[in-house]
Amino acid sequence: MVQLTRIYTRGGDKGETSLGDGERTPKDSLRVAAFGTVDETNATIGLARLHAEGETLAMLSRIQNDLFDLGADLCTPESGARSEGALRIVASQTERLEQEIDAMNAHLAPLNSFILPGGTPLAAALHLARTVTRRAERLTVSLAAAETLNPEAVKYLNRLSDHLFVLGRVANGKDGDILWVPGANR
Repeated sequence: MVQLTRIYTRGGDKGETSLGDGERTPKDSLRVAAFGTVDETNATIGLARLHAEGETLAMLSRIQNDLFDLGADLCTPESGARSEGALRIVASQTERLEQEIDAMNAHLAPLNSFILPGGTPLAAALHLARTVTRRAERLTVSLAAAETLNPEAVKYLNRLSDHLFVLGRVANGKDGDILWVPGANR
């Protein structure tokens, strides 16, 4: 477990931060951008939770914990000094998302158009979280092209954006999705 006794250390005052293996790296590195955007994803899900209850709240709580696991994974290089035994996202976490997607999607009507982000406050927050997740995924894909990375990290983010999309549809439930009408305002 992590124990935080001091919040500021001044260690980053010169534009560097420590990775999970103790290595120092620039704060604008691709790795820091990837795990920083995972953290941003987590914060947007925290906002969505303000509107959630029941099983939706439970799913979002599990996802937030997974995102901390993913952040720990991304901040500890696979080739680093502390890579052995490092916390990594695992297939069962991605599989749980798939099972939840399948269960939710089974009760939804098929889509005949793309969805405009919005609807209920919960759905709007979930769509925002989905778009931030996609950005985290793009950055993680770029990082995976440059360095060895746990392949499950990209899979998890890809599945999470799908999960948030379907959960947004569920959140719009009785109000229904807001559908894109191509060329409607020409």
